[in-house]
Amino acid sequence: MSTPAPHLSPQAKANLPTHIAIIMDGNGRWAKQRHLPRVEGHRNGVESVRAVVRACGEVGVKYLTLYAFSVENWNRPKDEVDTLMKYLARFLKNEIGELNRNNVKLEVIGQIYRLPEFVQEQLKKTQAALAKNSGLTLILALSYGARTEIVEAVRAIAGKAKAGRLEAAEITERTIAEHLYTRHFPDPDLLIRTSGELRVSNFLLWQISYAEFVVTETLWPDFRKAELFAAIEEYASRHRRFGGV
Repeated sequence: MSTPAPHLSPQAKANLPTHIAIIMDGNGRWAKQRHLPRVEGHRNGVESVRAVVRACGEVGVKYLTLYAFSVENWNRPKDEVDTLMKYLARFLKNEIGELNRNNVKLEVIGQIYRLPEFVQEQLKKTQAALAKNSGLTLILALSYGARTEIVEAVRAIAGKAKAGRLEAAEITERTIAEHLYTRHFPDPDLLIRTSGELRVSNFLLWQISYAEFVVTETLWPDFRKAELFAAIEEYASRHRRFGGV
């Protein structure tokens, strides 16, 4: 007997998050449990990315941010980092057809200049190939760190103040938001973390101020449409007060 296809309840459809952000965690543990090299966890995690992007597009989520590679990840063994970069470039190239069919646009946030040249070039090609799409906006956080992002924003604002283009008294929350990598996107409504870890790992620290958190024990390579919909259902069941009553 086949398993019924996952679906969202009417309540969840009516309270769909505009922006979902995901900390994709557990690739290494998934591989270790199967006595496989860590890179196999990353390779299988690509299937989860594909499934989640497709599902978000199907139900009408407007923005999906995936924490793909943090600034701290540069400290991992060189062989692992090199393999991750190759997988990333391959994903960006091979998924163009799939992303176009699903009307997905690609954006990227982080210190992109730190990525290998071949990854930067493929990013540009993939973004150009998807530029006219108008459905889901997929945002990849690459070489990303929230503290670094905030420091860079503060430097930019301080530079404007020093040049006389901005008065200190004029600096507001909006000023800071307009200098972040995410200035063109709304803040996440829902933050999902896989693998059961209870931390945000330097991810979108400014932007998740009022996001709803859903943590699942599922390791990222096992995260699929059903797990995504379960998180959306949990989100839809909550009452978001934004500090009010």
